[in-house]
Amino acid sequence: MTEPIRGKVARVLNPREVAINIGATNGVAVGMYFDIVGREDIKDPDTEEVLGFLDRPKVRVQVTEVKERLSVASTYQGERVNVGGKGLVSLGDFSRALMPPEWVTKYDTFHTEEKTLEEENSDVKTGDPVVQIIEESEVEQENANSQQKFA
Repeated sequence: MTEPIRGKVARVLNPREVAINIGATNGVAVGMYFDIVGREDIKDPDTEEVLGFLDRPKVRVQVTEVKERLSVASTYQGERVNVGGKGLVSLGDFSRALMPPEWVTKYDTFHTEEKTLEEENSDVKTGDPVVQIIEESEVEQENANSQQKFA
């Protein structure tokens, strides 16, 4: 089975984009998905000794640009929200009821405080590990190919 490609966040570019320290020479291609993860130390409650760590996903990104030794990845998940009126289906505020709905997509961001782009206010930091997401269909295809070699 193929091991996922691993790297780190090289820079937080804006609330939706990061540069990562892996690129074409590492096998990264446009359209690949990566999880940006945070490491949690797990300590023994009695001795406070670090027993190990767990990687917990913070956000999933998709690669949008690939250079030789770096890539740019962006959040892509979001939800459609109505920022306009309610149309005629509403019985509430009369003026909003007459306005047509205006749907926009609000995308996930890295920041807990939207007011600033400074990294101190971001869930994602320079140095955070990134791990490629290998889709199940890719794994299944790889397993089928390896079984054909041995048949």
